Amino acid sequence: MIAQLDADYIRTRPTKAVSRIVAHLLLQGRPLTTPMRWMNTLLMAQYGVAKRLPMLRKVDAPVFVLGTGRSGTTILGKVLGMHRDLLFLNEPKALWHSVCELDDVMGNYQISEASYTLGAEHADQATTKQIHKIYSYALLVTASGRVLDKYPEMIFRVPFVKAVFPDAKLLFLIRNGYDALRSITTWSQRAGRHTSQGLEDWWGLDNRKWKMLVRDVVAKDEALADRAEAIAGLTRHEDMAAVEWVVTMRTGLRLMDEQPGLLHPVPYEVLCKQPEEVLRGVCDYCGLREDQKFLDYAARTLSPVPARPATELDPLIQDVFNATMARLDYPADPSMT
Repeated sequence: MIAQLDADYIRTRPTKAVSRIVAHLLLQGRPLTTPMRWMNTLLMAQYGVAKRLPMLRKVDAPVFVLGTGRSGTTILGKVLGMHRDLLFLNEPKALWHSVCELDDVMGNYQISEASYTLGAEHADQATTKQIHKIYSYALLVTASGRVLDKYPEMIFRVPFVKAVFPDAKLLFLIRNGYDALRSITTWSQRAGRHTSQGLEDWWGLDNRKWKMLVRDVVAKDEALADRAEAIAGLTRHEDMAAVEWVVTMRTGLRLMDEQPGLLHPVPYEVLCKQPEEVLRGVCDYCGLREDQKFLDYAARTLSPVPARPATELDPLIQDVFNATMARLDYPADPSMT
């Protein structure tokens, strides 16, 4: 169903369903592999209008869902979006591209230079003002209190996010690597397609995202830098997805080590087994009000998922993948637990 809606979502809070549809139609772009991409021209024009409007709603403490794509970030965003105070924006990459052209590593909106990592130096006064205005506009048109922005790759841009929103709350979703890489592989094989522009799949237009991930992240990771050139030559989806999961988890762990309290870890498996307990912790961290209807919806929506068995990976990545799994307390073969 459109905008991640289902019958229970609509019954639980009809007004939330309305705000989700508004966000889906008016605030989120249409990326590669999706239909109706002609709407992006209209959305960019709307962002331009929002940038010229006065700030009619103050943007306080936006919440970001970070992690590896296809590892549960969408269901976490959807569930959190049921909270009465939050407006769920599901990967509003067009919005971010409209204020920072370097954002578009996929090639969703233009084919020009981009960067997988963004630092505080990219958050100049104009960029900061523009994103605040667009968020303010989003809150206004949906009658919402705070923004919930699910954008997994922002884990590589935390200094940028914190420079734009010093009071931002950052949720770091953690899930075992075998589940993540299998999901990425299945999605890319299902949704990937050849067009007049080239191959469009999980790795962007003609591997644009993959090339930038290796250049900007892998080549600077102390565990992988010495093999970055060889890793760039990987072609199997499982191996490439394992690389993405490894550098995502290692980046999140490093940030938590360097700045305790900066990120709030959300273990996916625990979230599904004990949703109310985990989400109460999330609400405390984010400063969200008590909302039992939201917690009840989460309990109905989330349920444990059997772990997938181990996948044999290329030797270039297997050792670091295993070490990262161990660091996160996952067994070598999660399906055997």
